[in-house]
Amino acid sequence: MLTDSLDLMLCPHCGADWDPAASGPRVLVCAEGHRYDAARHGYVNFLTGRRSRFTPDTPEMVAARDRFLGARHYAPIADAVAEACSALPRDAALLDAGAGTGHYLAAVLDRLGDGVRAEPGAPGEARARRRPRAVALDLSAHALRRAARLPGVTAAVWDLWRPLPLAAASVHAVLDVFAPRNLPEFARVTRRGGLLVAVTPLPDHLGELRDRLPLLAVPEGKAEALEQAASENYARTARRELRFPVVLAPSAAADLVQMGPAGHHTAREDLEEMAGNEQLTATAAVELSVLTRR
Repeated sequence: MLTDSLDLMLCPHCGADWDPAASGPRVLVCAEGHRYDAARHGYVNFLTGRRSRFTPDTPEMVAARDRFLGARHYAPIADAVAEACSALPRDAALLDAGAGTGHYLAAVLDRLGDGVRAEPGAPGEARARRRPRAVALDLSAHALRRAARLPGVTAAVWDLWRPLPLAAASVHAVLDVFAPRNLPEFARVTRRGGLLVAVTPLPDHLGELRDRLPLLAVPEGKAEALEQAASENYARTARRELRFPVVLAPSAAADLVQMGPAGHHTAREDLEEMAGNEQLTATAAVELSVLTRR
């Protein structure tokens, strides 16, 4: 619902606060009168009238991601991201940057929601419960259709390389899982003591599949480069490697590639032919970095 995060966001056009009286579950109106209506699927498009030099994921790419992540092939990553956020306040405000379908955000919300507590003084089952809220940003409207279904989430189409439509020091944590990292803007919107939780691939991530499938090569030192680039505003709290086997049917292997950059220029039929007719096994290898806002 758009109004769940009204106090976290700013008008993307002029930077003004939203007008609570004029805004509602399906519309945002800022103090200067700029209006943004929710799409039928619940997300709002803040890029209306603007262009991005990047290409959003297509419906086919989003469907492939939904199938792959829904089959829990990357469950250890989602579990690790949720664990990294487990000490946040139960009513934490979150930003998922490059949220996609909201898969990893959902894991965090579930973990925080497990411990929601009733507000004191309210009677019985009618007590209001404190729950986390989140803003999910992504360039793909097709992906945000899924993210917008999550309770307490405001999903907005946005280019992460632009100034983020969030107020300064408005969130307790930024999630960035295999997504672009606008570190100056992440620092601006994160409260002091808040977290940046990022997942980056290691060079040998899915290495067993690279001879067969069009997967991008991963350079050395991505986590180190992230920490160095963020060091002015963030201190490293933790970094850990995650390595686990993934066993994929040919269709799941095709989904894995289609949900990434190759999905923009390689036909599904070609990916299925490359995947072959037998089960494939590889090792997922990523690093989880947890940085704390100074």
